[in-house]
Amino acid sequence: MWIVQLALRRPVTVAVMAALMLLLGMVSLDAMNFDIFPAIDVPVVDLVWNYPGLSAQEMEQRVVNISERASSTTVNGVDHIESESLNGIGLLKFYFQPGSDTALAIAQLTSVS
Repeated sequence: MWIVQLALRRPVTVAVMAALMLLLGMVSLDAMNFDIFPAIDVPVVDLVWNYPGLSAQEMEQRVVNISERASSTTVNGVDHIESESLNGIGLLKFYFQPGSDTALAIAQLTSVS
């Protein structure tokens, strides 16, 4: 009850405090980073091999392993490689160091492939 009595006795003071809280709230909202997901810029290039009729094991042995070995030694800035072999399809994901040039990486992967 004391806050209601204060508001009735000093309405101008309460109005100024409310305006001040509104102004500080707007300033803090403008300065606050309200994106819950951080900005992540990891360069990733996907390479897909298509060879209909090959089993997943043959695809791994004949295409994916060779492509992984050749790319890891000739392409600049490779952090790590993830691969998956399916029937007739080989999927390779090349993760590069942060700040790497993706266009250069695509050109190097194209020339190696």
